[in-house]
Amino acid sequence: METQLLIKIIHMSGVALACLAIFLRAFTLFKGVQGNQPNPAGRTMFVALQHASMTLIAGTGIALLVMKNFDVQPWFYAKIILFLVLLSSLSKAYKKGDTFLLVQRRAGLLIAVVVFIAILALVMIKPNFG
Repeated sequence: METQLLIKIIHMSGVALACLAIFLRAFTLFKGVQGNQPNPAGRTMFVALQHASMTLIAGTGIALLVMKNFDVQPWFYAKIILFLVLLSSLSKAYKKGDTFLLVQRRAGLLIAVVVFIAILALVMIKPNFG
């Protein structure tokens, strides 16, 4: 099997894993919350799953970028910016401490879900900006 295809399959598996992690971890903001904190049950597993999937996506994405000699389409830059927004909103939604209200955490989760869907749509549509 071609190396680039194999890495692409691993990359998309990471995306599916990230979707699962975001979905499962979202339940902690709606069930069993303690004050302004998400439900601590299973926190370690969900954090590990989310971090592993995001690291897998970033690592394989960089590997694919290097394999293509950094020859990318203009929509790729929007995808990178959206990925950074996704990471930022997820980190704000699940940050430890009482600095964020529960409603702010849920808004961060909503932003993350919308951005995740936007990234998937961007990749499927592959718009031509030029």
